[in-house]
Amino acid sequence: MADVLGARALWERYEPVHDLLYFAPEARRAADGLGLRGFWMGYFALRAAPLGPVAAPVVASAFYVFHPDRVARALPDAWRYADPADVLAARREAMDAAMTRVFGRETVTGPHLAEAADLAWEAAAAADTAGRVLAAANQALDRPAPPHLRLWQALTTLREHRGDGHVAVLVSHGIGPVAAMVLKAAAGESDASLLREGRKWDLPAWRAAQADLRARGWLGEDGGLTAAGTAVRAEVEAATDAAAEQPWTALGADRAARLAGLLEPLAEAVLEAGLLPSGNPVGLTGDLWNATRPAVTSGTGRAGGAGARGAGQGTPA
Repeated sequence: MADVLGARALWERYEPVHDLLYFAPEARRAADGLGLRGFWMGYFALRAAPLGPVAAPVVASAFYVFHPDRVARALPDAWRYADPADVLAARREAMDAAMTRVFGRETVTGPHLAEAADLAWEAAAAADTAGRVLAAANQALDRPAPPHLRLWQALTTLREHRGDGHVAVLVSHGIGPVAAMVLKAAAGESDASLLREGRKWDLPAWRAAQADLRARGWLGEDGGLTAAGTAVRAEVEAATDAAAEQPWTALGADRAARLAGLLEPLAEAVLEAGLLPSGNPVGLTGDLWNATRPAVTSGTGRAGGAGARGAGQGTPA
């Protein structure tokens, strides 16, 4: 797979489809219907439900870049309103409705989506989840019968597989949650205020991370990346990509390339629908994102948003 497209190219095509869980109005309605209170309680419950009724520290660790207080305001209270099994059922219903609306019923029931679902499910089933808790929890879920739900669940497993590996790379480089977001914003790929406020870090914590990165020689006085910072960030991204290759190697280069081609119009449909915030909290960096969204202006934009993890993944979360 590395010789054809690579794990990053696949991620750029499946991330927007996965992100319907965070940004499609159907997901918010599903969370509200369960009695969950507010966007963030719904976000944490919908994403963490495969883990079971876990406590806030576990989710804060796995999701990496959120302030523990942000998570603790949602969990474990969410499990008093809805059992994780009910949350999983609600997110399947939400994805059914969102995918049907965004892609159209003809596409959702068509042969190309069914082919994509089977290819993605094979890759996800082959993913090595040792040390990857979120990926393992999603991989263990039952195989949905409808192809579009099977596709979404497979892509979610692959997305969390990549994210788990990305967090491991960040930890190995000594890049903490706030520093990861600072690096992403400094590279001009995501909105600093969107990341900081959405993940509930205050300005002192953000400035402390900036000071630490300047001391390491990775951040300049102007807030941009130095040559050393650019090199480290490239190293982190390359290691993240390498750690995410295994499912695609298992699938085989030709079939992975076929899946990428099948996913591209779906990703374009999500991006063209304007569902993802322009501040790019999920860290997309490829041609699909650049063709459909305006450039990020660091330090501006609306607060909120959810998404990936870290300094890249492309990166954060």
